[in-house]
Amino acid sequence: MADVLKVAVAVGSTRAGSINQSLAGALARLARGRLDFDLLPMRALPLYDGDLEVSPPDPLWDFKARIEAADGVLFVSPEHNRSVTALMKNAIDWASRPAGRNSWLGKRAAVCGGSPGTRGADMSQMHLRQIVVALGVEMMPQPEAYLQLGEDAFTPEGGFADPTVQRRQALFVEAFDAWLRR
Repeated sequence: MADVLKVAVAVGSTRAGSINQSLAGALARLARGRLDFDLLPMRALPLYDGDLEVSPPDPLWDFKARIEAADGVLFVSPEHNRSVTALMKNAIDWASRPAGRNSWLGKRAAVCGGSPGTRGADMSQMHLRQIVVALGVEMMPQPEAYLQLGEDAFTPEGGFADPTVQRRQALFVEAFDAWLRR
């Protein structure tokens, strides 16, 4: 079997009971043995402020190091007001700084997200793609994963409750794995 690749996972919601936190966990279960997910500590970052670049906050260096050590990145983003969450944008901005130290540059990545709404966070994913491509991230073009997920979407063990969703997401994980190994 091929080596297990390390994936830095940026989840745009840190609240308890987050659908997207659960989605990241369910995908990690599907990826086990191929991809090792490292959930990034995005809550530890202060609100981006260019004045802080003179003496960046300590949590930034660990955050950036974990991205740089990863073979790829998975963005798991809910949708707030038809875009990415403030938490996600803040983390993206911090990892691209200070000038000349863009931790995203050259990383291969994929994006997915879930929402109780029928559109499944599609607009946030489109915006996220625009943001990170400008930072030098190579985004997996297909498959796209816009998931309509409710509170009953996951089993108590953390997997997908619906076998059809599980099969579709297993294909997403396989495609992501292949994208990282290209």
